[in-house]
Amino acid sequence: MNPYSLNICVVGTGYVGLTTGVCLATIGHKVTCIDVDNNKINMLLHGKSPIYEPGIEDLLKLASDHLEFTASYSNCNNADVIILAVGTPSTATGTADLSYLEAAAVEVAKYLSASKLQVIVNKSTVPIGTAKRVRLIIDMELSRADKTATYAVASNPEFLREGVAVHDTLYPDRIVIGSDSMDAINVLRTMYAPILEQTFTVPQECPRPEGFSLPGIITTDTTSAEMIKYAANAFLATKISFINEIGGLCEKVGANVTEVARGIGQDKRIGSRFLQAGVGWGGSCFAKDTAALISTGKEYMYELPIISATVKLNKRQRQRIIEKLQETLKVVRGRTIGLLGLAFKPDTDDLRDAPALDIVRDLLEMGARVKAYDPIAMDNCRSRYPDLNIEYFPNALAAVEGCDAVILVTEWDEFRHLALTNMAEKMCNEKVLVDGRNLYKPGEARQAGLTYIGFGR
Repeated sequence: MNPYSLNICVVGTGYVGLTTGVCLATIGHKVTCIDVDNNKINMLLHGKSPIYEPGIEDLLKLASDHLEFTASYSNCNNADVIILAVGTPSTATGTADLSYLEAAAVEVAKYLSASKLQVIVNKSTVPIGTAKRVRLIIDMELSRADKTATYAVASNPEFLREGVAVHDTLYPDRIVIGSDSMDAINVLRTMYAPILEQTFTVPQECPRPEGFSLPGIITTDTTSAEMIKYAANAFLATKISFINEIGGLCEKVGANVTEVARGIGQDKRIGSRFLQAGVGWGGSCFAKDTAALISTGKEYMYELPIISATVKLNKRQRQRIIEKLQETLKVVRGRTIGLLGLAFKPDTDDLRDAPALDIVRDLLEMGARVKAYDPIAMDNCRSRYPDLNIEYFPNALAAVEGCDAVILVTEWDEFRHLALTNMAEKMCNEKVLVDGRNLYKPGEARQAGLTYIGFGR
């Protein structure tokens, strides 16, 4: 039992909100998850997660005594902490759409209390200055209602990776808290104490990593906390684009980018993570956050050439898939192309900015037949993109049967163990394998009878 138990409301039950709420309940806090989508609430009330995230449904059951799910904001009246974790999608200009966040702030203001300090936390990734904007909205709503409240606003950015979000919440590298109120910072220290001290009962579903060091805590102002989130994601996106740029040159000179990445990754100043060459990054975070940084730079008449180049190069990587097919098949029209993987990364059904979608659209426009298999994301793809003329198959070998070429897009673990000889036997004509994640050993693929094409190798 958490001796520092707080009453917490989490607004939003997406990847960030639900994971945060469930994990805070798991470590002993009393948590109410709020969402205006009644379908999500009904699923959660029946122990079903509206998102695919490994381990989340196990923790839903484990922490059920500490969890409530509702579409009402009324529990905010008694909350010590109110976490805003709603969507902030990109607009056409690259700025973040704050309409959901602002609507949530208006609703929260209706239920704030004057009897105790309540900390309102921006957990969503938001533009610089949004904490101040949230405070302004709440002050205006309180003034209109002629009421008072004792509250503070804080920025507490998330650093979760889809597919391992539960792990990243319980065993983070660091926790960042930005606020102008030391009282608010202390409340959030209390909320995170079981994680900072690792005193919670470790769930069997998500064991503590061997040798795990206690996470650090960074306290700062709200503007710096907001910038930390953007800078972190922009740096990681740049690191991926960098190794892809080096990979392109490796192809020209005959070097192996996998060996290059291994060689530079052992330098402690660089590190080996995010140095995997291939089709590039996708998902909601990197695309949205780099676009938001570039947009912010334009507002202040400040150019960000490195980040702009990062985005441009990442788009080029997707086009390189098509170019590699054309170089080998010559003519793509009338060909049958198989895709292994649709989600932007393994262990999620998330298709936001997924490289596979751009590849599919290009192939269809060129007159190819497209077959696909993904262990998790196919239902999501069917429902979200019904107009995409993709033929879905129940397993990898069924998807590759009769294909002129197969593109490995998402490095699902089951694809690592796919028998390449069986793949080659199912395919026809040139039997081209475009390895978009450098998952396979080129020699083994060729020995199996495949025409192997990787990135930077």
